[in-house]
Amino acid sequence: MIIMLLLLSAGTIIMSACSSSVRFSSAGSAAPRTVATVSESRPAVKSAANKANSSFEATDMLFRGMASYYGNEFNGRKTANGERYDQNELSGAHRTLPFGTMVRVRNTANDRSVVVRINDRGPWKESRILDVSFAAAQELDMTRAGTVPVEITVLK
Repeated sequence: MIIMLLLLSAGTIIMSACSSSVRFSSAGSAAPRTVATVSESRPAVKSAANKANSSFEATDMLFRGMASYYGNEFNGRKTANGERYDQNELSGAHRTLPFGTMVRVRNTANDRSVVVRINDRGPWKESRILDVSFAAAQELDMTRAGTVPVEITVLK
């Protein structure tokens, strides 16, 4: 009985490791890596410029860290919520936010922002807090760098 439990546990660990593929572009491999920081206690900044980007209202949840984007090889693959990833849609992957959550992602290096819907889990690289679709990466002007510092505001 103990051997069966050990085998079942080992199989579960192996299967979960297989499903945890890295979802970022290799274009960012030369970019410097920094450890992501998360701040949920600081109120999100509300401004007229951000309101124009979205009809959603900001909550008090704010995250800061590094973001990357999905490489082309993930286009058409299933996401964690069962949808097919479409590189032309504005979507993203976060480790804990509920599926369907809308977030405003602001590239703090150039102040460009976009609203994406969370439909996947990740990123699996600890130094990152968000993966965005290729379309969102284009809006944020991050396709050349591969990874950029971002501020994520959860929207209602």
